Amino acid sequence: MHIVICSSIDFTSEIAKIAAQLRKMGHSVDIPLTSQKIINGELSLDNYLTEKGTNAESANRKIADDVIRGYFQKIEQADAILVLNFEKKGIPNYIGGNTFLEMGFAHVLNKLIFTYNDLPEMHYKDELIAFRPTVIKEDLTLIQNP
Repeated sequence: MHIVICSSIDFTSEIAKIAAQLRKMGHSVDIPLTSQKIINGELSLDNYLTEKGTNAESANRKIADDVIRGYFQKIEQADAILVLNFEKKGIPNYIGGNTFLEMGFAHVLNKLIFTYNDLPEMHYKDELIAFRPTVIKEDLTLIQNP
């Protein structure tokens, strides 16, 4: 299965580990461009997080790399997305703005949507439920076509 991982860049180390596990299971996997740059040593996570603190720099990187449109195209070509949702900002199983948007793309495109953990208690939980994700509770073997 072709899987796109959707997640906060803060979770890059987890993204790398889980992508490697999925590949060992025979899946093809795409990960966020910024995470790939961090893994390749082209950008440090600390520098990214500092840049992210100044919205203009972070927005400029997303615009220059055409990140949102590029990830939409990856999702369009995939069979499924896997949302890696861990604790962030004191919120268990956090799903932020970009990941929410990517889940929306996947839903509209009728792609399978998997979440690594339960859905978070956030003000847009109704929309997350409406995307009808399959919660795999950290069990990657549950990622299958229905």
